[in-house]
Amino acid sequence: MIPSKLLYVLFGVGIAIAILLAVLFSPTIAIVGTLGFDGILLLVALVEGQRVRGRRVEVTRDVPEKLSIGRDNPVVLWVRSGSHSAEIAIADAYPIAFPASHRTLRLSLPPNATERLSYTIKPDKRGEYHWGDIQVRQLSPWGWIWSHWTVKASETVAVYPDLVGLRSLSIRLTLQSTGTMRRRLSTGMGTEFAELREYSVGDDTRAIDWKATARRHRPLVRVLEPEREQTLLIVLDRGRLMTAQVQGMKRFDWGLNATLSLVLAGLNRGDRVGVAVFDRDIHSWLPPERGQHQFSHIMETLTPIQPVLLEPDYVGAVTRLVSQQTRRALVVMITDIVDATASAELFAALRRLTPRYLPFCVTLRDPQVDAIAQTPTEDPREIYQRAIAIDLLSQRQVAFAQLKQKGVLVLDAPANLISEQLVDRYLQLKARNRI
Repeated sequence: MIPSKLLYVLFGVGIAIAILLAVLFSPTIAIVGTLGFDGILLLVALVEGQRVRGRRVEVTRDVPEKLSIGRDNPVVLWVRSGSHSAEIAIADAYPIAFPASHRTLRLSLPPNATERLSYTIKPDKRGEYHWGDIQVRQLSPWGWIWSHWTVKASETVAVYPDLVGLRSLSIRLTLQSTGTMRRRLSTGMGTEFAELREYSVGDDTRAIDWKATARRHRPLVRVLEPEREQTLLIVLDRGRLMTAQVQGMKRFDWGLNATLSLVLAGLNRGDRVGVAVFDRDIHSWLPPERGQHQFSHIMETLTPIQPVLLEPDYVGAVTRLVSQQTRRALVVMITDIVDATASAELFAALRRLTPRYLPFCVTLRDPQVDAIAQTPTEDPREIYQRAIAIDLLSQRQVAFAQLKQKGVLVLDAPANLISEQLVDRYLQLKARNRI
């Protein structure tokens, strides 16, 4: 049992009574009166504590089986009162390594009611984490005592890549595929027949289907879409540069989110998708396949992988990849670049892919560096930091220009926007039949 503020106030009243009795009568009477008053308070408090024991609320926790890294994941606590009203305070033992929206939740319940309390937790690391028991305090009927007890609710919860973002992407891709959103089909583009439609002003006359036009006595054009069942290979770097923290998460985690988003988009568009994760050697290799089972396989295989402080062997990874994959493919290398000199091995590896494959270098930029470079300042220390940031960005641009000259596609985006921009670029390549 824990005394409430009201009980402390009552004890303070007892002190005032003792002073008054000492002034009016004698110190002995003051001591006896104070002890008697305090004894009555303690007796009533004990009775209050026993009363609240029979009125305890029921508390249960509802937490997602899989949490999304970098997202505000909702955690729900259900509280059910008995035949009496209740005022409670709840502290949930979530993993202390992760920030939460609330440390303590408070609630007043009417009799025979069920209420929903919620808070969010934002993991910044993948893995399995322990959730402890729920600590509950309930105020006694007269408000003198807080009764404290523990609800056994210990469990282990897994933190996965950005599942929330993947669900949103899945809905978006489904809407695009089913035609709920306007599909980006055009006449004369792509290689696979999609449909016939009436000719309209501006259409390429070379797309007119003359046989169908003769049969239906009105001009019809053939609508083509990009070829399906192509091959998409994603090569994810887990080396030294990918261990850096960017906006609260490791660069590798941003890259992993982008990898899974691209896998989902590729499978949705009918491509065969494979993934390789490497450092000095190939850590994981999942050969290209189609179907939803491939996405589940890739997700479960990649989720436990963590970055390491090793220099990656780009040439070795590409060499093994080329030996495993002989047919033409879009090869997406997700990594980071410092400058042309430091990334010479990466450049050599990507050049080995041309012209047989279509190499695509994707790098994850730190938004904080962008902010520093774009913010004018007069502070000498900040001026120096800004100069460094501008130099870093200019060196990156020089490196990307060299890659483009060698026929390598390039995407350099802030880490927190990389997934969306990478999927959009992939869909553009599909629409233009570049793969």
